[in-house]
Amino acid sequence: MEEVELSPPHPHEIRIKVFSSSLCRSDISAWESQASSAIFPRIFGHEASGIVESIGEGVTEFREGDHVLTVFTGECRTCRQCTSGKSNVCQVLGLERRGVMHSDQKTRFSIKGKPVFHYCAVSSFSEYTVVHSGCAVKVSPNAPLEKICLLSCGVAAGLGAAWNVAAVSEGSTVVIFGLGTVGLSVAQGARLKGASRIIGVDTNPDKCEKAKAFGVTEFINPSDSSEPIQQASYFSISTYSDPSWDFEFDIEVHLSCLFHMASGMGVDSHSRCTKSEARDVCPLWLVAYGKNTQGNHIWRVET
Repeated sequence: MEEVELSPPHPHEIRIKVFSSSLCRSDISAWESQASSAIFPRIFGHEASGIVESIGEGVTEFREGDHVLTVFTGECRTCRQCTSGKSNVCQVLGLERRGVMHSDQKTRFSIKGKPVFHYCAVSSFSEYTVVHSGCAVKVSPNAPLEKICLLSCGVAAGLGAAWNVAAVSEGSTVVIFGLGTVGLSVAQGARLKGASRIIGVDTNPDKCEKAKAFGVTEFINPSDSSEPIQQASYFSISTYSDPSWDFEFDIEVHLSCLFHMASGMGVDSHSRCTKSEARDVCPLWLVAYGKNTQGNHIWRVET
């Protein structure tokens, strides 16, 4: 633990008292990454709920005392991307990777006058934080702050994947590789859209019953078979899926998703690509049969 100084909110910013913050795999990946060594010390965290403590000049959409969720990819609502209705990758308040605030490229945290860098312009692993007003969304004061922090990333990502990216329809068969927060949220989203089969694939047997509570109808543990994942899951599933997802980009899992998708209408969505060897891994013959693979930025969820 370290005591840091936090400046008041600048124009169009709000200062938030963080009530609850969850740990996302993205935080760990960025912490472990050698590529970001130039922007340390740094306060991580981006999935948070809290209460507005103070507001900066020009802020009209929030008041002190409002309950909010932080949003690591914000919306200015005026740029080409925001007004297109087709994207959530804001040209002004999009994903911030340099450890500073969008408005002036400076930090709000410091220790003895030396800057402490932000993460995704949120930095919720702190008792208080400052974010741009476009990087927060107001929620009902009746919503439990200790639970809803997951909505600002993991749950929204999974629901958006099912609803906005793959557009799951009634009667669909879906396959989900990886049953963490995002994967289970995809299962929920697919169930709400009327998917007939929701197949969860994970190497952790403890997730079987938990996954079924979230809508998974069938569970496959690749570790139970000596066959490669493509063959093991293929013979278990016995049909091709409409959409499929993998949630920590892995080459073998990615190929499994492509293999299982229905020709002409299958969609493979993956959440991130952190491995250098993940280049040129998409066999052209799979794509030629009308199978689609795409990466997605928080699954096109808008606030």
